[in-house]
Amino acid sequence: MNLNDVNRGIHRNKKRKRIGRGPGSGHGKTSGRGHKGQKSRNGHSQIAVFQGGTMPVVRRVPKRGFNNRWALKVVVVNLGQIDAAFAAGEDVTPETLAEKNLARGRFDVLKVLGDGELTKKIKISAHRFSKSATEKIEKAGAEMVLLPGKTLVEDKKRAAKAAQA
Repeated sequence: MNLNDVNRGIHRNKKRKRIGRGPGSGHGKTSGRGHKGQKSRNGHSQIAVFQGGTMPVVRRVPKRGFNNRWALKVVVVNLGQIDAAFAAGEDVTPETLAEKNLARGRFDVLKVLGDGELTKKIKISAHRFSKSATEKIEKAGAEMVLLPGKTLVEDKKRAAKAAQA
């Protein structure tokens, strides 16, 4: 192998396929559609899961359970992780946890669990605390702040009716 062969054939920008521009283009005549058949006709569209008339996998595989699309996404953090990542006197919030990669991605609710020990006096802000986490936080002399959760639509409607009355 020679050094000038290393990047041969690798192009930063691939030229787009120019379809239907004559035989010189390499995609002339049938324009890459082959001869006859459903896919060669114009206006052809097909369901993404179509498998040539066979019963598609998505219909063959049995469906189980219930997936609640409105469920709150809960992310959990253990006290041991908080103790390792934060110094005494620091504030633990969803934002600071995200900065330290302890609460990744998008979530609605932050829950603190009691796995590990808390040895520092820290102010922890979260939406939920487990019983064991609450006991360990109080034992360490740290502070807990309950953050408000998402307000449900029904609650907003009730509040609006109460304000009108």
